[in-house]
Amino acid sequence: MIIAILTDWFRRSNKSERLWLLAKIEFKLRYYENKLGLLWALIKPLMDIAIYYVAFQTIMKQNIPAFASYLFIGLIVWNFFLESTTGTVQILNTKKYLYEYSNMNKLEIYVSTLLSNSIGFFFNFLMFLLFYNLLEKNITYSTIHVLWIIPLFINLYILALAVSLILSNIYVIAKDITQVWQVFTSLLFFLSPILYKLEKFQESLPHFDYLNPIAGIIINARKVTMQGTHPDFKLFLFDFTYAIVLLMFGTFLLNKLGSKAAEKL
Repeated sequence: MIIAILTDWFRRSNKSERLWLLAKIEFKLRYYENKLGLLWALIKPLMDIAIYYVAFQTIMKQNIPAFASYLFIGLIVWNFFLESTTGTVQILNTKKYLYEYSNMNKLEIYVSTLLSNSIGFFFNFLMFLLFYNLLEKNITYSTIHVLWIIPLFINLYILALAVSLILSNIYVIAKDITQVWQVFTSLLFFLSPILYKLEKFQESLPHFDYLNPIAGIIINARKVTMQGTHPDFKLFLFDFTYAIVLLMFGTFLLNKLGSKAAEKL
């Protein structure tokens, strides 16, 4: 059944054009109606950085080198995951017209929505590289290892897609999942090494970086961008395995529950 969904999608013609068109429409609806446009994608992490910097560096004295950049890259990864999952919980309802009145595979709706979010991610990532390499002092500059961000982002994208599929299909039968996910992501945020020194995080929560795929992606993103080294391959393998397993479960739910979404919603 899972293979049938993917096979049906790959057999369709003009997939890339249709996906890119949907992503552009989603992107324009999100940013172009605002006067600051894409800058809105940058303003949120910058405001978060200012708040957490004062709280954790100035008041709580975390003493993490280049703490602003440390926060910046962590929040870029986190915000992509959060926006991609919370923004798609009701997608089978809000975009019902796309699969009801057109010959569009439901999976394309998810993929195009996350592609739209990807534009904001890479814009923020470019701003991070400029900030880190031009404004931070006494740091290890980014090297060719920064290209590892591409497979890390693919891992993040698959994970976000998988969770989106799971949440939105559960929403078909249990609308309370929206509130449950809001509480869970608040907990997950503080159980990820976004605000804390990595050594302290690993000491307080041993092996949790292997249980929490978002934590692993953030850790490896900092390794390749701020430490100028390759990612932790064992951690990367764990994270990618989580993403693939969850994606299989998500496509299973899409086949079981997504087919009845139009009538139930």
